[in-house]
Amino acid sequence: MNIILVDDENLALDYLESLLRKVGGFKTIKKFDNPLLAKEAIVNEDVDVVFLDINLPEINGVELAGMLIEKKPNLTIIFCTAYEEYAVQAFEINALDYIVKPVSIERLTKTMSRIQKQVPVETNNTEVDDDGFIYMNMLQTISIQSKERPFLTLSWRTKKAEELFLYLLQHRNQLIHKSMLVDTLWPEHDEEKVYNQLYTAVYYVRKKLKDFGEHFQLKNTSDGYILTLINVILDVEEWETRYQSAPPLQAETINYYTDLLTLYTGDYLQECDYWWAESKREKYKQWWLLTIYKLANWHEDHQQFDKAVLYFSQIVRKYPEEEVACFHLMKLYDASGHHLLVDQHYETLVTFLQAELNTQPSPYITEWYFNFKAEQKKTLV
Repeated sequence: MNIILVDDENLALDYLESLLRKVGGFKTIKKFDNPLLAKEAIVNEDVDVVFLDINLPEINGVELAGMLIEKKPNLTIIFCTAYEEYAVQAFEINALDYIVKPVSIERLTKTMSRIQKQVPVETNNTEVDDDGFIYMNMLQTISIQSKERPFLTLSWRTKKAEELFLYLLQHRNQLIHKSMLVDTLWPEHDEEKVYNQLYTAVYYVRKKLKDFGEHFQLKNTSDGYILTLINVILDVEEWETRYQSAPPLQAETINYYTDLLTLYTGDYLQECDYWWAESKREKYKQWWLLTIYKLANWHEDHQQFDKAVLYFSQIVRKYPEEEVACFHLMKLYDASGHHLLVDQHYETLVTFLQAELNTQPSPYITEWYFNFKAEQKKTLV
């Protein structure tokens, strides 16, 4: 399956490409930020699927899709846009799916499943080498990719077996004493039964890991267990290495930082409520926030306000409690004359903080907003 992505925002293109490479199930992928060049390539090349934005310069995405379908009736069109109001038009031209940004990996997985039922698939996940490497995601959805399995979520016999595996994975290549496992995973344990529960969970983990050959080695000693990985690429290790190697942010290194953001697909073990994962989850979250704030502030300082709004909005969508990002958005919208959006963001912040944290916005934000409203009243007089 050959895929082409069309979007006038390079950040959106890179992000979608990153998610598609995690999901897999395609042969090649190309990106275009120019719709006219994209049209030429789609018409003249062997293309099966097009992910198409709607709000494009020079030509509307729906119009472009109609032209492409005329030339290639069997082409599969997927609209990927921030605007919901074009959905009816999209399906009138027989689009297979309509995805509203920001795209999640779960939503994209469903779309790829629909595509694979319609388009003959040649599986070639470029995240996985032919040398027998597998790629494991610990950010957001826990999953494993290999050449044979483009996207596999893990199912476990028991919840405790899953937690045991993930705890050992977090402490990979380290000897974890049985007493530590018992105290961590069975804090209110019955002394007479707890070790039998541990041994049962270890049995289920080993049974599941057999599905992956030699990639996961769970060895036991008289004192505990060691989980070692062979040819396993972890997304958290890739993220950590890239973050710690980041150069100073400047015009020449912008792409490095945007690529770094695409690697962070979600919080660490996001779907698991394990207390022992909280410190690492918070560390990675703060790294992501530092990275995206750097980008947002850089674009704001360089008068690139549209891109600054894009990054600050991404922060607020992901973490609504981030009042610093919300405050930046309020000021940017005020400067650009979008006063209703100022009201909307302030009210949303107030509602969220009250409902979730039983608190109010910081005084400097409230003071600024009241001054903003006072100025609005003056202009109406």
